[in-house]
Amino acid sequence: MKVLGIDPGTAACGYGIVHTSDGRSGGTVLRAIAHGQWQTSARERPAARLLTIFNGVQELVAEHEPDAVALEESFVGADARIALSVGQARGAVLVAAASAGVACAEYAPARVKQAVCGYGRAEKGQMQRMVRMILGLDADPRSSHEADALAVAICHALASPLLEAAQQGAQ
Repeated sequence: MKVLGIDPGTAACGYGIVHTSDGRSGGTVLRAIAHGQWQTSARERPAARLLTIFNGVQELVAEHEPDAVALEESFVGADARIALSVGQARGAVLVAAASAGVACAEYAPARVKQAVCGYGRAEKGQMQRMVRMILGLDADPRSSHEADALAVAICHALASPLLEAAQQGAQ
């Protein structure tokens, strides 16, 4: 399974693609395929910023053909403007994925942190180190946005086999 993880935002939108495969001992092996971020300037029109994200997601989907796109749900903090712009970025990602026929899943930040670090209130540096360790990267991801995108992809990659097993057990 190949998962495109997205950490949505208009100033910086992180992405990470994780591939899962079966290991020799029967466990799941996770490998990073690509990761980075799109950055846009606050001086750009909002529509142009969203188009950058939309086009970026479309290009990644066309190039890597992921089985799913996983996003972090919006965290509504004290600043409503930030929440609105993150919501708009999420919309651009969802529409780009839907137009390519790729299923989307959304995860709360605490759930992603729990899946990756074992603690739902982990800090950014801890997330970056755990992502590096889980994926066997040579160094921490360059930004917290890339680390968060890879983390949400890891969360989905690990959740999918559990969901399938639970569904089979219920039948």
